[in-house]
Amino acid sequence: MAAQSGSRFVIFAAIAGNLLIAVTKFVAAAYTGSSAMLSEGVHSLVDTGNGLLLLYGLHRAAQPPDLMHPLGHGRELYFWSFIVALLVFALGAGVAFYEGIIHMLDPEPIENPLINYVVLALCMVFEGGSWLVALKEFRRSKGELGYIEAVRRSKDPSVYTVLFEDSAALLGLVIAFVGISAAHYFEQPWLDGAASIGISLILGATAVFLARESKGLLMGEPASRDVQSSILAIAQADPAVERANGVLTVHLGPEQVVAGLSLDFVDHLSAADIETCVERLEARLKAEVPEVTAVFVKPQTSQLWRERRERIVNPDAGTAAPDSE
Repeated sequence: MAAQSGSRFVIFAAIAGNLLIAVTKFVAAAYTGSSAMLSEGVHSLVDTGNGLLLLYGLHRAAQPPDLMHPLGHGRELYFWSFIVALLVFALGAGVAFYEGIIHMLDPEPIENPLINYVVLALCMVFEGGSWLVALKEFRRSKGELGYIEAVRRSKDPSVYTVLFEDSAALLGLVIAFVGISAAHYFEQPWLDGAASIGISLILGATAVFLARESKGLLMGEPASRDVQSSILAIAQADPAVERANGVLTVHLGPEQVVAGLSLDFVDHLSAADIETCVERLEARLKAEVPEVTAVFVKPQTSQLWRERRERIVNPDAGTAAPDSE
């Protein structure tokens, strides 16, 4: 719950900042006729809508299981994060690219460029504040990992989505400033349109990266090795378990893990003893590994587990067996 509270705070800060920035940019674009400023206004407006979608995703993901979704609604967040990536590409990058082409083909001199400079400076301050909030929360959650590695391993897309959007926004502001300044100084208004195309490329690259990460989460990513090791250690410690063969895990949400355990039970246990053991394991796992929301146990010999894992991980015969998870 603490992680979700941090995510919501980051998103609220981003929504407030982007909404103010979007209005400011649109007013400046109307007064000056700048293509880059209009593209930046669309970008900030899209980011505002994206923040609302992420909040909706967090709300839906927190809903309890029901008959239609017996394992919960955790992947709602991943779905809406993917939609956010599509919107960044289709609306943000698409509109910016279109505006850039139009203004390069039919360039118009920028009027009152001083307004653009003032607005860009203010936007950098507002956007920088939102970016710092997102960066602080992301650094807190990533631990000792590098930034890219932390994103790849993260199961909560809400914080890093805001961070990447704000980073793209800051880069876009820099490009807009360079384009507007160059268009004014060299008296070449087409440079303003070129800056808009540059903004579209940044947004497109950001969207592709976010979509790729969201796709992996939607397809189903395993829990971290630490979580898997904890699950296996708890299972192995139970007196009714001869050997904990392995565990298959998948994230349904940032803090929702489904685990499938392969266990070789002590010989001569009755069905009632095995049922008691499974209930005991479920209770202990949910108490000590709170991310685990559902556990499925399959009685299985170690040999059968290794053979089936070999067929899944190494479908071609003759390769070495992988390390157990």
